[in-house]
Amino acid sequence: MQPTFLPAPLHRAALRLAHRLRNRWRRWRRVPLAGVSLVLSDGAGRVLLVRHSYGPDLWALPGGGIAAGEDPLQAARREALEELGCEIADLRELDVVDEEISGSPHRAHIFAGRLTGAPVPDRREVVEGRFFAPDALPEQLGRLVRPRLALWLGSEQA
Repeated sequence: MQPTFLPAPLHRAALRLAHRLRNRWRRWRRVPLAGVSLVLSDGAGRVLLVRHSYGPDLWALPGGGIAAGEDPLQAARREALEELGCEIADLRELDVVDEEISGSPHRAHIFAGRLTGAPVPDRREVVEGRFFAPDALPEQLGRLVRPRLALWLGSEQA
């Protein structure tokens, strides 16, 4: 769970500042990163997208960084619980992608699964979560969403 000693509005402001500083640090240091990206469905073929309190005002997939020594599968489960208050059923890894994020090399472990229960955004890091049909996605999508959804759709049809 996220720390709750800060009021949510102050926590969101701190996250926005930390996001900007982290991006500058990454561009300068080019430290390799590892993270998880979650394609989570509701069992009816719709996918969950979230809006974060920091960064551009775009819809994105839930996910986050992998802690030192943490297994990617455990990181995926932890991120869903922290950000959405939900467990994941049928969790499976779709792919591992090497890319660049914020000027640093990034290894993304892309997972798919089904949420058990209704997502409840933490209102600190994630301010909104909504399910969308793959053919009715919002226009304001993060640049990594469509390629990751294509992996998921390909795995669902296989």
